[in-house]
Amino acid sequence: MDKQKHTPLLGMDMQELRVLAEHAHLPAFASKQIFRWLYQKHVADIQDMTDISQKARMTLAEEYCVGLMPHVECQRSVDGTVKYLFPTLSGHTVESVFIPDDDRGTLCVSCQVGCRMGCKFCMTGRQGFQGHLTVTDILNQIYALPERERLTNIVFMGQGEPLDNLDTVLKATDLLMHRDGWAWSPKRITVSTVGIRQGLQRFLDESSCHLAVSLHNPFPQERKEMMPAENACSLTEFLPMLAERDWSHQRRVSFEYIVFGGLNDTHRHARELVRLLAPLECRVNLIRFHSIPDSPFHSAPEETMVWFRDYLTRHGVTTTIRASRGQDIWAACGLLNTKNKQPQT
Repeated sequence: MDKQKHTPLLGMDMQELRVLAEHAHLPAFASKQIFRWLYQKHVADIQDMTDISQKARMTLAEEYCVGLMPHVECQRSVDGTVKYLFPTLSGHTVESVFIPDDDRGTLCVSCQVGCRMGCKFCMTGRQGFQGHLTVTDILNQIYALPERERLTNIVFMGQGEPLDNLDTVLKATDLLMHRDGWAWSPKRITVSTVGIRQGLQRFLDESSCHLAVSLHNPFPQERKEMMPAENACSLTEFLPMLAERDWSHQRRVSFEYIVFGGLNDTHRHARELVRLLAPLECRVNLIRFHSIPDSPFHSAPEETMVWFRDYLTRHGVTTTIRASRGQDIWAACGLLNTKNKQPQT
């Protein structure tokens, strides 16, 4: 794709395509045709839009392209997990991870280049913030995925904070769910966050997708030492916002909890988690820490993980231990992208 001469169609909504059709002197119904070719039939080239006249396709191709950009690198794990590195319109690269599991196929997508949240255990945070992804960049990770037809779930848990790029994330998820497009159910899409006050309120009001909150510590002061975003919006603020919602039906809230050995895995932490989450209909996912270079953090022993899970479950908080995947392929979020940026010797 020549980024200097052609504007990508991928990422445009119906209204934008109506404006495009008018600008290109196409009939009004062409916007709906283009929409379906992009989001329902997943074409890679304008010339494949065969119910649009040849003349109209040639006119479109003078200024526009579909906008699919294939991955530039991939790492394949022995367990079937594949980590891809996709280019962006701004010239950066971002990671996506495809995780097969029997009849399920989950894709973990990124929404930013780098991240502003600065979590001390996260490789992406070490990169610093380099920019927001566009809707094209986000959807490209999905539509250019070689395993696209195997997808059953999409999780916004890759690089970046989704609620820090909320307009773009909402538009991307709306396009995925549009009835004239892929028509995905919101129950198949999960958006993760560390907790951003205004963004969280908007997401709760405007989206019907599942929510996952990166919690990692139930004590605000200790959480702040691990996650500086606690300063801007404390768990004492966003947990009451969540408790006001009805989570008993179609929509689900879950809490991600990386278990660090000797740091957040004690009886004191387990007891406080139960107290905090008791008002919520929720699930806790315990996550093993994937080591990153020069990190003071280390994973908790397996017996601690099991004890922590059983304690929470016995006290009414449904808890699971997430299976570790792709540990042999730069598993931690941000590692492959960081490797790609390093000078080659």
